[in-house]
Amino acid sequence: MTAPELAEYYQQFGKIAEEAEQVTKGLSEAQFNWRPAPDKWSVEECLAHLIIVGQWELKAIEQAIENGRAKGITGSGPFSYGPVERLIIDLSRPPVRRGVSAPRRFQPLRDQPVTAILPTFTHLQAQFQALTERADGLHLTRVKVVTPISRFLKMSLGAMFAQIVAHERRHLDQARRVRDAISI
Repeated sequence: MTAPELAEYYQQFGKIAEEAEQVTKGLSEAQFNWRPAPDKWSVEECLAHLIIVGQWELKAIEQAIENGRAKGITGSGPFSYGPVERLIIDLSRPPVRRGVSAPRRFQPLRDQPVTAILPTFTHLQAQFQALTERADGLHLTRVKVVTPISRFLKMSLGAMFAQIVAHERRHLDQARRVRDAISI
């Protein structure tokens, strides 16, 4: 890849897949689905939420890449992002400074098996890696992606990748804390 930030996102998606495997390693189904409190998510729910959001993001990014290629919106970095995009990325990073409830459409199902969730999550990371490769050569600030936050809010392609990495790290950190607290 010619864009260093895309190469970094590619690496981060690989590391996130490895971290998810570490977080789930050796957990029984009961432990994987254990909640620290009735209003808190289990390890399973953290990963399932990321899968639901990620599948939505994949489609939006694929469409943005297709549109960017069709319009010939190419460029080379370094790329910089505006204050709203930087704020969204910062708010998505761990540690959680302000809790935000996931919209209903991104609420995970409960009690799914690790054998279904982990491979799906790992595959999702590979798909994000493939998209970083497909995005190479595009102008990462001029190509816009509809966000899962609102169809009216668009982020630049590069900022979208950064936000996804931050959001996934946020929920992996949450899953790690749940794992550390498991009492069954």
